[in-house]
Amino acid sequence: MSAFIYAATRTPFGRFNGALAGVRPDDLAAAAITSTLATVPGLDPAAIDDVVWGNANGAGEENRNVGRMAALLAGLPVSVPGSTVNRLCGSSLDAAMTASRLVESGDAEVVLTGGVESMTRAPWVLPKPAKGFPAGDVTAVSTTLGWRLVNPRMPKEWTVSLGEANERLRERFGITRERQDAFAARSHRLAHAAWESGFYDGLVAPVEGVDLTRDEGIRAGSTPEVLAGLKPVFRTPEQGGTITAGNASPLNDGASAVLIGSETAAAAIGADPVARIAGRGVMALEPQDFGYAPVEAANRALARAGIGWDQVGAVEINEAFAVQSLACLDAWKVDPAVVNQKGGAIAIGHPLGASGGRVLGTLAKVLRETGQRYGVAAICIGVGQGLAVVLENCAVTGVRA
Repeated sequence: MSAFIYAATRTPFGRFNGALAGVRPDDLAAAAITSTLATVPGLDPAAIDDVVWGNANGAGEENRNVGRMAALLAGLPVSVPGSTVNRLCGSSLDAAMTASRLVESGDAEVVLTGGVESMTRAPWVLPKPAKGFPAGDVTAVSTTLGWRLVNPRMPKEWTVSLGEANERLRERFGITRERQDAFAARSHRLAHAAWESGFYDGLVAPVEGVDLTRDEGIRAGSTPEVLAGLKPVFRTPEQGGTITAGNASPLNDGASAVLIGSETAAAAIGADPVARIAGRGVMALEPQDFGYAPVEAANRALARAGIGWDQVGAVEINEAFAVQSLACLDAWKVDPAVVNQKGGAIAIGHPLGASGGRVLGTLAKVLRETGQRYGVAAICIGVGQGLAVVLENCAVTGVRA
């Protein structure tokens, strides 16, 4: 039995402390659920066997199990269960992979997946004291991004910052600042063009009560020359620093949802499947090498799909950093023209738990638009992991309800 994508939508991605800053993450997740189910009005929500949701933080208003909370807030019947998975940046792609296994095993017919992150509203946390009434100061730690409350047993090289890890990746593969800035400018240009052409109409739904209809971080005027003027963030120019605020993904708020079901679920859903999940792959490396982990994850997904890179017509890779995206593309030796054709996370944004659903939903629509048969969605994950999914276009294979 195979698993299929039937529908996918997402919220616009807001900038840190931007238009979505006033919206709780569980409400963002509920908005993505509502908009996705609105695209399949024939589906009785009671027929949803499970909700599997991704979230990287979980420390605040996500309320530990945001998947269940969002399903209730979205008005799904209380009989629809929900769980939350955390594979950091890959959480919502992991949720979709988990759902596909449920369908393939026969344990479920229809599974609603997705992910959410409000990096703006991520709380500060305090470590609990060993004894009551400590006399000294206590430091509040931000949960927005990166390592926190690190176990001292962790080797120092594993716990370097995400940016420093990617500067090391840049040194390893000799990826220049110029290439990074050109890749970043392309992301903005293509994302802007995709919005202007109407590609994201129907794929992105506004959040009720918020005046935001497009991704907030896209800068149509970005050029390599403009980006070249930004200062490196993680190393000084004297230290050879190349990673800037312009060639790395920003901090964002947003949610995405993907409806997955069996082939026979088409009757209950009231729609044709869009794409078949043909292969899945996961890979782990040393934590500081996380940016390169999608390479083998995608290779494994392709092997399980029974195809090679020469058959892949579209690639969606989450642009956590331009340098790690370029390192992966160089390793795969794919045509850059088929990669992130509608822009990527550098422009669109990277709300951690929502990004996997974004790349998967975007890939499914790109395959439909281009008529290509196979595509790869891939994402790097902090602490040394990567995920990838191969999709097969149902319009090419002729799968119908």
